[in-house]
Amino acid sequence: MKDITLGQFFPGDSLIHRFDPRVKLIALLLYMVELFLVKTLFGFVFMAALLALAVLISRIPMKLMFRAVRPLLLLILFTSLLNLFYTKGDTLFRVWKLTATWQGLELGLFMVLRISLLVLSSSLLTYTTSPIMLTDAMERLLSPLKALHVPVGELAMMMTIALRFIPVLVEETDKIMSAQKARGADFESGGILKRAKAMVPILVPLFISAFRRADELAVAMECRCYHTDGERTRLKSMAMARRDHVLIAVMLLLIPAILFGTNRVAFSIIPKTL
Repeated sequence: MKDITLGQFFPGDSLIHRFDPRVKLIALLLYMVELFLVKTLFGFVFMAALLALAVLISRIPMKLMFRAVRPLLLLILFTSLLNLFYTKGDTLFRVWKLTATWQGLELGLFMVLRISLLVLSSSLLTYTTSPIMLTDAMERLLSPLKALHVPVGELAMMMTIALRFIPVLVEETDKIMSAQKARGADFESGGILKRAKAMVPILVPLFISAFRRADELAVAMECRCYHTDGERTRLKSMAMARRDHVLIAVMLLLIPAILFGTNRVAFSIIPKTL
């Protein structure tokens, strides 16, 4: 549970921290789009190098970044195995009635890289941007939807509260598990069904604690007359600087660079003799 780092914020004064939160959100969306445009291994290496450069500039420890991927290792492994055995192409090896192909191996590798880079880039955003600034950024980016009577303020607040409560619930889960282990509970031995049943003493108090925290938060917001209607004052005003315009320009230029550059580099793990 300690490997779940989504929603944590690490204050700093790096260039990545100083970027406008709205620009960082747009840059993240563009980066995600570009990851789905990449079609070659060279392109993924290029995108990974850009993300590694951003991590170095942010001064976030690389070990901490990889902790964000660890909870998804099983999902990533399962997805890559499906691509390995269910993609038609040249035979790599056979296991019982399943046939692994070179094309499946390459597609599975692409899937691993794509999911990992998506998680790492999203984690970098939450590591370098406070939840309050993320709320303001999302609310301002979605503000044109207010003309369509979309509750933008409520949506932004819901997403921020969800991000903020992830580390709180993880810490609460660790406390409950430690208390149950002290009382003789065993969560590691036995089969899948036994382990699932052993999780019940954890889930029940966790749900009760989550509902209690949600009720306390709702009462606190009502006592402070919190509402999202009308214009609200903000402690920190957002203003785009030259560096923000440069970042958006670079992210936009990456799209043609991928389509007409890295995607044309004929580098593949599939042997040319096949």
